[in-house]
Parts: sequence; C-alpha cells; structure tokens
Amino acid sequence: MIWTQPAGQGPPATGPFQGRGRAGESGRMSSALAAAEPSLTTMAAEVPAQDTGASVGPVPILVLVVEDDSAMQRALRINLRVRGYEVITAIAGQQALTEAGRRPPGAVILDLGLPDMSGIEVIKGLRGWSRAPIIVLSGRTGSGDKIAALDVGADDYVTKPFDMDELLARLRAVLRREDANPRPACIGECEIDLAAHTALKGSTPVRHTPTQWRLLEILLRHPGQLVGTQRLLTEIWGAGHERSAHYVRFHMAGLRRRLEADPARPRHLLTEPGMGYRYQP
Repeated sequence: MIWTQPAGQGPPATGPFQGRGRAGESGRMSSALAAAEPSLTTMAAEVPAQDTGASVGPVPILVLVVEDDSAMQRALRINLRVRGYEVITAIAGQQALTEAGRRPPGAVILDLGLPDMSGIEVIKGLRGWSRAPIIVLSGRTGSGDKIAALDVGADDYVTKPFDMDELLARLRAVLRREDANPRPACIGECEIDLAAHTALKGSTPVRHTPTQWRLLEILLRHPGQLVGTQRLLTEIWGAGHERSAHYVRFHMAGLRRRLEADPARPRHLLTEPGMGYRYQP
C-alpha cells in the first residue's frame, strides 16, 4: 500500500518515517506531518543559499536522494538542506544514474523499491565509476536484501520506518569514513592519492608545488562540485587576497600542464567563468 500525504501538510524534522507502510502507519505519519507544519517556514529560512563563490565556509556536500515516494523525498530533502547539505533528487533508477553522471554526488540515499529498476541495479551502475557512500533505505526486513545491497557496494542499510536523526548520524559516519580514507582519483593517465600525498603517471612521480597540491586537494575532495574562486583564495592564501583571482588561474594552468592530456581543452580540471573551478571525475 502506498500512503498519500494529506493536503497542505509537510514532513517532520525528526521521527519515524515509512514511505510505504502497513495499515496504521499512515495515521501516525499523518499526525507527525501535521505537527511539523508550523516549522516548515522556519526550516526553509535556514536552508543555505547555493554556493556562488562568495562564501568562505565549507563546500556543501552534494547528496543524491533517490526515492519515488514524494512525501518521503520531501522530508529527506528538507532535513538534509537545513543541516547544510546540497540536495538533488530522483524518483527512478535511470534518472538517478543520469543525475549522478551530470553532477557526481558526495553521498547517495537510495530506496531499493523504484518504479523502473531495482535499487540493486542502481548501486551496480554507480559503483561502475563512483566511490560515493551509498545508504540504502528499504521497507524490506529480510537479511537477503540487506546482504545483496551491501555485497554490490552499499555502505549502510536502514530499514523503514526509521528515525531521521539516526539516518543523518549514519550519513555523517559514512562521510567521515570516506574523508578519513580518500581513495585515489584519476586525471587522464595520472593517479592522485591524497592520503599518500602522491601523484603518479604510470610509475613516474608527477611533481607539484605545495600551492598546486593544496589547490588540487580541495578540488578532488569535492568531485563534481563548484568551488568558488573566493573560497579557494581564502583557504589557500588567507584573508586579504580577495582580488587575487590571477593566483588561482596561474596555479590551475600549472596543474593542467602536469595532469591533463590536452591542457588547452581540459576534461577534468574545469573553469566555471566568473564563478570558480570544478573537478570533473
């Protein structure tokens, strides 16, 4: 049974969630949704603006939410945004793979029961090229589904109904593990290992200046995401260099010469004119 969201009601900030539930779950969800409605305006006001390059805070992590239940998807989107994440959504498996290819996410929250394909197939499709942590959501309680999802590359499995605070804590945990153990990234024929602080083209080391390495590290830690010029200037050179965008251009040109197959037509270290730079895996 697919429960429907009562008109005019919004998702709760915390509490148990179940997109498709047994009889009786719908009533509890409806009460929780109605109770949360007064807070939605406040919650929306707290959603951070998208990065334009002006902010000097941490780059928001992009989370792809794949969920075909509209109320559940909205609840996840609001709760993630008010906690500082950037969110893109998909309601079907093929759409999820397309969105992930267009903007590689830093993490994925994935419902197994999608209308066009199994969530297992989505995980396989993502794992063909992406190392982003994947948390599976499912109303299926059998261990077989859980084992199958974990075996093909999911990082965690949460059974519906679930507590929103617990899901967010699990998201933080998988992101900490990913950040503590960054995996090697490839730019053309060069493999960059941030943890080992090495860049190799085959077996030959590729040398970088400390400033180039810091610039590269920031971009690689935020794959697919725009990192504003002002943010880079502040994080690398500190305050007082707001008008020194040529510093970034100079060192980015050096990175492209070392790493890109065709520095004049880069495929991975991209410029977003007037805004900043992006590492495209």
